[in-house]
Amino acid sequence: MAPRSSRGIAPALLCGLSLFLGFPGLVWVQISVPPQSSPHTEAHPCHTCRVLVDSFNKGLERTIRDNFGGGNTAWEEEKLSKYKDSETRLVEVLEGVCSKSDFECHRLLELSEELVESWWFHKQQEAPDLFQWLCSDSLKLCCPSGTFGPSCLPCPGGAERPCGGYGHCEGEGTRGGSGHCDCQAGYGGEACGQCGLGYFEAERNASHLVCSACFGPCARCSGPEESHCLQCKKGWALHHLKCVDCAKACLGCMGAGPGRCKKCSPGYQQVGSKCLDVDECETAVCPGENQQCENTEGSYHCICADGYKQMEGICVKEQIPESAGFFSEMTEDELVVLQQMFFGVIICALATLAAKGDLVFTAIFIGAVAAMTGYWLSERSDRVLEGFIKGR
Repeated sequence: MAPRSSRGIAPALLCGLSLFLGFPGLVWVQISVPPQSSPHTEAHPCHTCRVLVDSFNKGLERTIRDNFGGGNTAWEEEKLSKYKDSETRLVEVLEGVCSKSDFECHRLLELSEELVESWWFHKQQEAPDLFQWLCSDSLKLCCPSGTFGPSCLPCPGGAERPCGGYGHCEGEGTRGGSGHCDCQAGYGGEACGQCGLGYFEAERNASHLVCSACFGPCARCSGPEESHCLQCKKGWALHHLKCVDCAKACLGCMGAGPGRCKKCSPGYQQVGSKCLDVDECETAVCPGENQQCENTEGSYHCICADGYKQMEGICVKEQIPESAGFFSEMTEDELVVLQQMFFGVIICALATLAAKGDLVFTAIFIGAVAAMTGYWLSERSDRVLEGFIKGR
Protein backbone atom coordinates (compact mmCIF):
# COMPACT_ATOMS: atom_id res chain seq x y z
CA MET A 1 0.00 0.00 0.00
CA ALA A 2 1.41 3.43 -0.93
CA PRO A 3 2.29 5.70 2.02
CA ARG A 4 -0.37 8.26 2.78
CA SER A 5 0.65 11.81 1.85
CA SER A 6 1.13 14.18 4.81
CA ARG A 7 -0.12 17.07 2.72
CA GLY A 8 -3.72 16.19 3.59
CA ILE A 9 -3.01 15.76 7.32
CA ALA A 10 -1.55 19.23 7.93
CA PRO A 11 -4.56 21.22 6.72
CA ALA A 12 -6.86 18.93 8.67
CA LEU A 13 -4.92 19.58 11.88
CA LEU A 14 -4.79 23.28 11.17
CA CYS A 15 -8.51 23.27 10.40
CA GLY A 16 -9.21 21.60 13.74
CA LEU A 17 -6.96 24.15 15.45
CA SER A 18 -8.77 27.01 13.75
CA LEU A 19 -12.16 25.69 14.84
CA PHE A 20 -10.86 25.33 18.41
CA LEU A 21 -9.49 28.88 18.31
CA GLY A 22 -12.79 30.02 16.89
CA PHE A 23 -14.53 29.12 20.17
CA PRO A 24 -12.80 31.07 22.96
CA GLY A 25 -15.90 30.71 25.10
CA LEU A 26 -16.18 26.96 24.58
CA VAL A 27 -17.17 25.16 27.78
CA TRP A 28 -18.24 21.68 28.66
CA VAL A 29 -21.98 21.45 29.14
CA GLN A 30 -23.34 18.64 31.23
CA ILE A 31 -26.82 17.75 30.17
CA SER A 32 -28.78 16.67 33.15
CA VAL A 33 -31.75 14.52 32.32
CA PRO A 34 -34.18 14.42 35.22
CA PRO A 35 -35.13 10.91 36.20
CA GLN A 36 -38.49 9.86 34.89
CA SER A 37 -40.90 9.51 37.70
CA SER A 38 -43.07 6.47 37.52
CA PRO A 39 -46.43 6.50 39.21
CA HIS A 40 -46.18 4.50 42.45
CA THR A 41 -48.95 3.73 44.83
CA GLU A 42 -47.67 2.41 48.14
CA ALA A 43 -49.39 -0.80 49.11
CA HIS A 44 -51.33 -0.91 52.36
CA PRO A 45 -49.30 -2.69 55.11
CA CYS A 46 -51.99 -5.35 55.28
CA HIS A 47 -51.39 -6.21 51.63
CA THR A 48 -47.63 -6.42 52.26
CA CYS A 49 -48.24 -8.71 55.24
CA ARG A 50 -50.50 -10.95 53.17
CA VAL A 51 -47.85 -11.22 50.44
CA LEU A 52 -45.24 -12.10 53.07
CA VAL A 53 -47.39 -14.85 54.58
CA ASP A 54 -48.33 -16.28 51.16
CA SER A 55 -44.66 -16.42 50.22
CA PHE A 56 -43.82 -18.03 53.58
CA ASN A 57 -46.43 -20.76 52.98
CA LYS A 58 -45.04 -21.42 49.51
CA GLY A 59 -41.60 -21.72 51.07
CA LEU A 60 -42.96 -24.37 53.44
CA GLU A 61 -44.32 -26.36 50.50
CA ARG A 62 -41.01 -26.03 48.65
CA THR A 63 -38.80 -27.14 51.54
CA ILE A 64 -40.80 -30.06 52.91
CA ARG A 65 -39.30 -32.56 50.42
CA ASP A 66 -36.25 -30.72 49.07
CA ASN A 67 -33.71 -32.88 50.90
CA PHE A 68 -35.61 -36.16 50.74
CA GLY A 69 -36.84 -38.67 48.19
CA GLY A 70 -33.92 -41.10 48.18
CA GLY A 71 -36.03 -44.23 48.60
CA ASN A 72 -35.34 -45.10 52.26
CA THR A 73 -38.81 -44.30 53.54
CA ALA A 74 -38.28 -45.19 57.20
CA TRP A 75 -35.10 -43.13 57.42
CA GLU A 76 -36.72 -40.22 55.58
CA GLU A 77 -39.74 -40.16 57.86
CA GLU A 78 -37.51 -40.03 60.92
CA LYS A 79 -35.34 -37.24 59.52
CA LEU A 80 -38.33 -35.41 58.03
CA SER A 81 -40.04 -35.29 61.41
CA LYS A 82 -36.99 -33.57 62.90
CA TYR A 83 -36.56 -31.23 59.93
CA LYS A 84 -40.23 -30.26 59.72
CA ASP A 85 -40.17 -27.83 62.66
CA SER A 86 -36.43 -27.20 62.74
CA GLU A 87 -34.61 -23.90 62.80
CA THR A 88 -32.78 -25.00 59.63
CA ARG A 89 -36.02 -25.16 57.69
CA LEU A 90 -37.22 -21.82 59.09
CA VAL A 91 -34.00 -20.12 57.95
CA GLU A 92 -34.32 -21.66 54.47
CA VAL A 93 -37.89 -20.39 54.14
CA LEU A 94 -37.14 -16.88 55.44
CA GLU A 95 -34.19 -16.48 53.06
CA GLY A 96 -36.53 -16.63 50.07
CA VAL A 97 -39.68 -15.08 51.47
CA CYS A 98 -39.10 -11.59 49.97
CA SER A 99 -37.95 -10.78 46.45
CA LYS A 100 -34.87 -8.59 46.16
CA SER A 101 -36.82 -5.58 44.90
CA ASP A 102 -39.70 -5.80 47.41
CA PHE A 103 -38.42 -3.29 49.98
CA GLU A 104 -41.73 -3.15 51.85
CA CYS A 105 -41.63 -6.92 52.38
CA HIS A 106 -38.04 -6.79 53.64
CA ARG A 107 -38.89 -3.95 56.01
CA LEU A 108 -41.92 -5.76 57.41
CA LEU A 109 -39.96 -9.02 57.77
CA GLU A 110 -37.23 -7.21 59.72
CA LEU A 111 -39.83 -5.76 62.08
CA SER A 112 -41.70 -9.03 62.57
CA GLU A 113 -38.94 -11.66 62.41
CA GLU A 114 -39.04 -12.32 66.17
CA LEU A 115 -42.82 -12.79 65.99
CA VAL A 116 -42.45 -15.26 63.11
CA GLU A 117 -39.84 -17.20 65.10
CA SER A 118 -42.13 -17.22 68.15
CA TRP A 119 -44.99 -18.58 66.04
CA TRP A 120 -42.73 -21.20 64.46
CA PHE A 121 -41.41 -22.62 67.71
CA HIS A 122 -44.32 -22.00 70.12
CA LYS A 123 -47.65 -21.01 68.47
CA GLN A 124 -48.16 -23.25 65.43
CA GLN A 125 -50.36 -25.76 67.19
CA GLU A 126 -52.76 -23.30 68.81
CA ALA A 127 -52.72 -20.79 65.92
CA PRO A 128 -52.20 -22.67 62.63
CA ASP A 129 -53.31 -19.67 60.51
CA LEU A 130 -50.13 -17.53 60.32
CA PHE A 131 -51.93 -14.70 58.51
CA GLN A 132 -54.57 -14.37 61.22
CA TRP A 133 -52.01 -14.69 64.05
CA LEU A 134 -49.37 -12.36 62.57
CA CYS A 135 -51.18 -9.80 60.39
CA SER A 136 -54.44 -9.42 62.30
CA ASP A 137 -53.88 -10.41 65.95
CA SER A 138 -50.22 -9.51 66.54
CA LEU A 139 -49.31 -6.68 64.14
CA LYS A 140 -52.91 -5.44 63.83
CA LEU A 141 -52.48 -4.55 60.17
CA CYS A 142 -55.47 -6.44 58.79
CA CYS A 143 -59.14 -7.04 59.56
CA PRO A 144 -61.36 -10.01 58.82
CA SER A 145 -63.12 -10.02 55.46
CA GLY A 146 -66.12 -7.71 55.36
CA THR A 147 -64.74 -5.32 58.00
CA PHE A 148 -62.55 -2.22 57.90
CA GLY A 149 -60.82 0.46 59.98
CA PRO A 150 -58.88 0.49 63.26
CA SER A 151 -61.69 -1.33 65.10
CA CYS A 152 -62.58 -3.70 62.24
CA LEU A 153 -66.15 -2.44 61.95
CA PRO A 154 -68.56 -4.21 59.57
CA CYS A 155 -68.86 -2.72 56.10
CA PRO A 156 -72.25 -1.25 55.07
CA GLY A 157 -74.60 -4.12 54.34
CA GLY A 158 -72.90 -6.38 56.89
CA ALA A 159 -69.65 -8.34 57.03
CA GLU A 160 -71.25 -11.39 55.42
CA ARG A 161 -72.17 -9.49 52.25
CA PRO A 162 -70.50 -6.06 52.25
CA CYS A 163 -72.16 -3.45 50.02
CA GLY A 164 -74.87 -6.00 49.22
CA GLY A 165 -72.51 -7.77 46.84
CA TYR A 166 -72.92 -4.89 44.34
CA GLY A 167 -69.94 -2.76 45.31
CA HIS A 168 -66.57 -2.55 47.03
CA CYS A 169 -66.16 -1.51 50.65
CA GLU A 170 -63.25 0.94 50.87
CA GLY A 171 -60.59 -0.43 53.24
CA GLU A 172 -62.19 -3.86 53.54
CA GLY A 173 -59.85 -6.32 55.22
CA THR A 174 -57.46 -3.58 56.40
CA ARG A 175 -57.14 -1.29 59.41
CA GLY A 176 -57.70 1.72 57.14
CA GLY A 177 -60.30 3.08 54.74
CA SER A 178 -63.61 4.85 55.21
CA GLY A 179 -65.90 1.88 54.71
CA HIS A 180 -67.69 3.81 51.95
CA CYS A 181 -69.32 1.61 49.32
CA ASP A 182 -68.16 2.17 45.75
CA CYS A 183 -71.20 0.75 43.93
CA GLN A 184 -71.24 -0.95 40.56
CA ALA A 185 -72.85 0.87 37.61
CA GLY A 186 -76.63 1.02 38.07
CA TYR A 187 -76.56 0.63 41.85
CA GLY A 188 -76.56 3.26 44.59
CA GLY A 189 -77.36 4.02 48.20
CA GLU A 190 -75.22 3.63 51.32
CA ALA A 191 -74.96 -0.15 50.94
CA CYS A 192 -75.63 -0.34 47.17
CA GLY A 193 -79.12 -1.63 47.98
CA GLN A 194 -80.95 0.71 45.59
CA CYS A 195 -80.94 1.36 41.88
CA GLY A 196 -78.92 4.37 40.79
CA LEU A 197 -80.01 7.36 38.72
CA GLY A 198 -81.17 6.26 35.30
CA TYR A 199 -81.94 2.68 36.42
CA PHE A 200 -85.03 0.87 37.72
CA GLU A 201 -85.67 -2.29 39.74
CA ALA A 202 -86.15 -5.10 37.24
CA GLU A 203 -86.11 -7.76 39.95
CA ARG A 204 -85.79 -7.84 43.75
CA ASN A 205 -86.11 -10.36 46.55
CA ALA A 206 -84.66 -10.75 50.04
CA SER A 207 -81.14 -11.35 48.74
CA HIS A 208 -81.15 -10.32 45.12
CA LEU A 209 -81.50 -7.03 43.21
CA VAL A 210 -81.32 -6.50 39.46
CA CYS A 211 -81.15 -2.90 38.17
CA SER A 212 -81.75 -2.18 34.47
CA ALA A 213 -81.29 1.04 32.50
CA CYS A 214 -84.17 3.46 31.92
CA PHE A 215 -85.12 4.72 28.47
CA GLY A 216 -82.56 7.26 27.19
CA PRO A 217 -83.62 10.71 28.55
CA CYS A 218 -85.28 9.34 31.73
CA ALA A 219 -83.48 10.08 35.01
CA ARG A 220 -85.95 8.00 37.04
CA CYS A 221 -88.42 5.49 35.68
CA SER A 222 -90.71 2.61 36.56
CA GLY A 223 -89.76 0.45 33.60
CA PRO A 224 -87.78 0.27 30.36
CA GLU A 225 -90.33 1.86 28.02
CA GLU A 226 -90.39 5.46 26.77
CA SER A 227 -93.69 6.01 28.62
CA HIS A 228 -92.31 4.81 31.98
CA CYS A 229 -90.42 8.00 32.83
CA LEU A 230 -90.90 9.58 36.28
CA GLN A 231 -88.17 12.24 36.05
CA CYS A 232 -86.20 13.57 33.08
CA LYS A 233 -82.55 14.38 32.58
CA LYS A 234 -81.44 18.00 32.17
CA GLY A 235 -82.69 19.52 28.93
CA TRP A 236 -85.78 17.30 28.78
CA ALA A 237 -89.29 17.90 30.09
CA LEU A 238 -91.78 15.34 31.45
CA HIS A 239 -94.94 15.26 29.37
CA HIS A 240 -97.49 12.45 29.88
CA LEU A 241 -94.80 10.15 31.40
CA LYS A 242 -92.51 10.79 28.42
CA CYS A 243 -89.39 12.94 28.33
CA VAL A 244 -89.48 15.40 25.45
CA ASP A 245 -86.66 17.65 24.29
CA CYS A 246 -87.33 20.96 25.99
CA ALA A 247 -85.91 23.84 23.98
CA LYS A 248 -83.83 26.44 25.80
CA ALA A 249 -86.41 29.01 24.77
CA CYS A 250 -89.15 27.35 26.83
CA LEU A 251 -90.22 27.64 30.42
CA GLY A 252 -92.19 24.43 30.48
CA CYS A 253 -93.44 22.84 27.31
CA MET A 254 -96.16 20.65 25.87
CA GLY A 255 -93.85 18.76 23.53
CA ALA A 256 -90.52 18.84 21.74
CA GLY A 257 -89.14 21.98 20.12
CA PRO A 258 -89.58 25.76 20.62
CA GLY A 259 -93.04 25.65 19.04
CA ARG A 260 -94.56 23.74 21.99
CA CYS A 261 -93.63 26.13 24.80
CA LYS A 262 -95.99 27.01 27.62
CA LYS A 263 -94.03 30.21 28.34
CA CYS A 264 -90.91 31.82 26.91
CA SER A 265 -87.60 32.01 28.79
CA PRO A 266 -86.00 35.43 29.47
CA GLY A 267 -84.32 36.70 26.31
CA TYR A 268 -87.01 35.19 24.07
CA GLN A 269 -90.30 36.53 22.79
CA GLN A 270 -93.50 34.87 21.62
CA VAL A 271 -93.93 35.05 17.86
CA GLY A 272 -97.00 33.12 16.83
CA SER A 273 -96.65 29.75 18.51
CA LYS A 274 -92.89 29.92 18.84
CA CYS A 275 -90.41 31.48 21.26
CA LEU A 276 -87.70 33.29 19.28
CA ASP A 277 -84.47 34.92 20.42
CA VAL A 278 -84.53 38.67 21.13
CA ASP A 279 -81.65 40.59 19.53
CA GLU A 280 -80.69 42.80 22.50
CA CYS A 281 -78.01 44.54 20.44
CA GLU A 282 -80.73 46.43 18.59
CA THR A 283 -81.47 48.39 21.77
CA ALA A 284 -78.67 47.64 24.23
CA VAL A 285 -75.68 49.98 24.36
CA CYS A 286 -72.40 48.70 25.79
CA PRO A 287 -71.20 51.19 28.43
CA GLY A 288 -67.45 50.84 27.92
CA GLU A 289 -65.40 52.85 25.46
CA ASN A 290 -64.34 50.96 22.31
CA GLN A 291 -66.83 48.17 23.07
CA GLN A 292 -69.41 46.58 20.79
CA CYS A 293 -72.47 44.43 21.43
CA GLU A 294 -72.53 40.74 20.47
CA ASN A 295 -75.87 38.93 20.48
CA THR A 296 -76.09 35.41 21.90
CA GLU A 297 -78.91 32.89 22.18
CA GLY A 298 -81.20 34.31 24.86
CA SER A 299 -78.79 37.07 25.87
CA TYR A 300 -75.88 39.29 24.77
CA HIS A 301 -72.47 40.41 25.96
CA CYS A 302 -70.07 43.27 25.32
CA ILE A 303 -66.72 42.68 23.63
CA CYS A 304 -63.86 44.91 22.50
CA ALA A 305 -64.15 46.35 19.03
CA ASP A 306 -61.81 45.22 16.25
CA GLY A 307 -58.26 46.44 16.86
CA TYR A 308 -58.77 46.60 20.63
CA LYS A 309 -58.14 44.09 23.40
CA GLN A 310 -59.30 43.70 26.98
CA MET A 311 -56.79 44.90 29.56
CA GLU A 312 -57.58 45.54 33.23
CA GLY A 313 -61.28 45.89 32.51
CA ILE A 314 -60.99 48.35 29.61
CA CYS A 315 -60.49 48.02 25.87
CA VAL A 316 -57.12 49.38 24.73
CA LYS A 317 -55.73 49.63 21.23
CA GLU A 318 -53.62 46.67 20.19
CA GLN A 319 -49.97 47.40 19.48
CA ILE A 320 -48.74 45.80 16.29
CA PRO A 321 -45.30 44.37 17.09
CA GLU A 322 -42.44 45.37 14.82
CA SER A 323 -41.10 42.59 12.65
CA ALA A 324 -38.17 40.94 14.37
CA GLY A 325 -34.87 40.31 12.57
CA PHE A 326 -33.39 36.84 12.15
CA PHE A 327 -30.86 37.35 14.98
CA SER A 328 -33.07 39.48 17.24
CA GLU A 329 -33.76 36.71 19.77
CA MET A 330 -30.12 35.58 20.06
CA THR A 331 -27.99 36.58 23.03
CA GLU A 332 -24.72 38.46 22.63
CA ASP A 333 -22.71 35.36 23.54
CA GLU A 334 -24.59 33.30 20.95
CA LEU A 335 -23.84 35.89 18.27
CA VAL A 336 -20.13 35.81 19.18
CA VAL A 337 -20.04 32.02 18.93
CA LEU A 338 -21.89 32.11 15.60
CA GLN A 339 -19.41 34.71 14.28
CA GLN A 340 -16.43 32.61 15.36
CA MET A 341 -17.95 29.51 13.77
CA PHE A 342 -18.18 31.44 10.51
CA PHE A 343 -14.50 32.44 10.70
CA GLY A 344 -13.57 28.86 11.56
CA VAL A 345 -15.30 27.58 8.40
CA ILE A 346 -13.49 30.22 6.30
CA ILE A 347 -10.12 29.17 7.75
CA CYS A 348 -10.91 25.52 7.01
CA ALA A 349 -11.64 26.43 3.39
CA LEU A 350 -8.38 28.39 3.16
CA ALA A 351 -6.47 25.47 4.68
CA THR A 352 -7.86 23.14 2.02
CA LEU A 353 -6.79 25.52 -0.77
CA ALA A 354 -3.37 26.06 0.83
CA ALA A 355 -2.80 22.30 0.89
CA LYS A 356 -2.70 22.36 -2.94
CA GLY A 357 0.53 24.40 -2.77
CA ASP A 358 -0.86 27.77 -3.84
CA LEU A 359 1.42 30.34 -2.17
CA VAL A 360 -1.22 33.07 -2.24
CA PHE A 361 -3.79 30.99 -0.37
CA THR A 362 -1.08 29.66 1.96
CA ALA A 363 -0.15 33.22 2.93
CA ILE A 364 -3.80 34.18 3.43
CA PHE A 365 -4.39 31.08 5.55
CA ILE A 366 -1.37 31.73 7.79
CA GLY A 367 -2.47 35.34 8.23
CA ALA A 368 -6.01 34.31 9.15
CA VAL A 369 -4.78 31.76 11.71
CA ALA A 370 -2.42 34.34 13.20
CA ALA A 371 -5.23 36.91 13.43
CA MET A 372 -7.61 34.42 15.05
CA THR A 373 -4.90 33.28 17.48
CA GLY A 374 -4.17 36.86 18.43
CA TYR A 375 -7.87 37.56 18.94
CA TRP A 376 -8.28 34.43 21.04
CA LEU A 377 -5.24 35.18 23.20
CA SER A 378 -6.34 38.78 23.71
CA GLU A 379 -9.82 37.61 24.76
CA ARG A 380 -8.31 35.09 27.18
CA SER A 381 -5.86 37.60 28.61
CA ASP A 382 -8.63 40.14 29.12
CA ARG A 383 -10.68 37.58 31.05
CA VAL A 384 -7.73 36.46 33.17
CA LEU A 385 -6.87 40.10 33.99
CA GLU A 386 -10.49 40.89 34.82
CA GLY A 387 -10.72 37.84 37.08
CA PHE A 388 -7.48 38.79 38.83
CA ILE A 389 -8.69 42.33 39.44
CA LYS A 390 -12.03 41.07 40.85
CA GLY A 391 -10.23 38.53 43.00
CA ARG A 392 -11.67 35.43 41.33
